[in-house]
Amino acid sequence: MKTFSIIGCGAVGRTLGRLFHESGVLELKDVLTRSEATARAAVAFIGGGRPAAGFAQLGPADLYLITCSDDAIAPCVRELCASGALGAQALVCHVSGALGSEVLHPATQLGALVASVHPVKSFADPAAAVGDFAGTWCGVEGDRRAAEQMGELFESIGARVFSIDPRFKAIYHAGSVLACNCLTALLEVSVTAYGKGGLDRETALQVMEPLVRGTVENVFRSGTVAALTGPIARGDAAVVGRQLRALDAWDPEVALVYRSLSAVALELSRRRGQAGEEGLESIEALLADTGEDDA
Repeated sequence: MKTFSIIGCGAVGRTLGRLFHESGVLELKDVLTRSEATARAAVAFIGGGRPAAGFAQLGPADLYLITCSDDAIAPCVRELCASGALGAQALVCHVSGALGSEVLHPATQLGALVASVHPVKSFADPAAAVGDFAGTWCGVEGDRRAAEQMGELFESIGARVFSIDPRFKAIYHAGSVLACNCLTALLEVSVTAYGKGGLDRETALQVMEPLVRGTVENVFRSGTVAALTGPIARGDAAVVGRQLRALDAWDPEVALVYRSLSAVALELSRRRGQAGEEGLESIEALLADTGEDDA
């Protein structure tokens, strides 16, 4: 059985550590965190391994899984390389969605293989994440052999693996941010707009819920083009114009959000091909007119 150690064992590290440990595909050796106390807590959660108080206590392992914060990955790699534990042909992998495997370059200079695996999942509650990890999509990139090995290891714990182009990893990761964090922010903007119309927050959320759920279901059932509805899907320039004038007068920042996202919706509407081009051209002109030239 191959061995692995975890460096920076927070929510993600605990989840993956327990999944690999319980699956029996890897034997957990060392768990290193910022303090020996948190390392002991991580070992207790995982059910195996040995808490390490520092890099000097790390022993040899076939895989070093780095699950610390993004800004700590590079320093951790440097310390791992300086510790003397890292052997040639060992595998070093981090789980950041924003950083590429190139941040692990110091390990390659010692003959190690490097890769990155990004589980597209929230790990707020490690116990819950362990229970529903199966089916999680995980993006993989790195050295060919390392990426293949990590893909196989993650598939063994139920992951669905896909490849990432490391040249555009930051843009790829922004896709997750847009789909998750920015969606939450957009819904907050919607709540605020409903509030301007007289709805309290609780009522606004109740009104929005079936609309949002229905839209999301349509997107994943039929795709973004077919799921588009509303005035831009119809090419209704009059409605878009009224809304823009009202938003410009009320909150220019909200109007900017409306313009930016409506420009994307406009292209979806063109691809859908149901709205008249004259109406879409009028909407395009409205979206481009920010009123700044009138100042």
